[in-house]
Amino acid sequence: RTLRYVPESSQDKIISDEAVFETLLKIFKALFVNDFSRQAHILALLPEIKCKYLELLTVEQKRSEVNSCNHQSQHVFSPEEVLFNTLGFNITRDQSSLVSAGIGVFVTKGFVPKGAVVSMYPGTVYRKHEPIFFQSLGNPFIFRCIDGILIDGNDKGLSRSVYRSCSRRDQLGPFQMSDESWLTAALQNPLAVGQYVNNCSHEKAANVCYQEFDVPGCFPVELKQYLPNIVYSHDIESHLRCVVLVALRDIRQGEELFSNYYTVVN
Repeated sequence: RTLRYVPESSQDKIISDEAVFETLLKIFKALFVNDFSRQAHILALLPEIKCKYLELLTVEQKRSEVNSCNHQSQHVFSPEEVLFNTLGFNITRDQSSLVSAGIGVFVTKGFVPKGAVVSMYPGTVYRKHEPIFFQSLGNPFIFRCIDGILIDGNDKGLSRSVYRSCSRRDQLGPFQMSDESWLTAALQNPLAVGQYVNNCSHEKAANVCYQEFDVPGCFPVELKQYLPNIVYSHDIESHLRCVVLVALRDIRQGEELFSNYYTVVN
């Protein structure tokens, strides 16, 4: 892996921002509803949204509640099961099919259609001129956006500590503004493995493309707990930069994801 660079004049949109937004809302809402009982503190502060999410519970889950307000009896799926049930595929980290490439990301179940959001690139978001020197030493997981913003997707060492510190700094009571679980083996957001997608080669053509996405101000606060990105500087008011990986073609079960770090879309 090398630091990704794209010319500032290039375009980096395969699908619309609206399509990215709707996909993230869809999977995050499903994750939220699946773990409904753990959201009690949030729901207590936002009673107006409780009915909205109750409507999203499946018929099976509603039956298990037996017309009561006790959500403890709800069957809880794993995040990977929620991903498959919601978007129709699973992805996981495993040894890459490329020699000496380390860990890669595979579609392990289902089918990814062309134009679908298949993964997210987690990490701490650094604006231009913010200090990232020590975090960058020997770090193969730094992603450079078109406008110079950097995302440090390293889940170890100093990078890990910085992300955890920023995430806990920004927490508002029970509201988590970001997801720390991508730093562990137990992912709450199963899409947050994009930093392990390997670069394409002559033998392995790219089947996904990076696309930058600024989280809009209207993004539901209760769903920010699944966003695997956090800004380094707390005092800067701007939209959170995220990067998603979009399928360039249909991707079938068993295929490894490959991207081109020098993607330019005309």
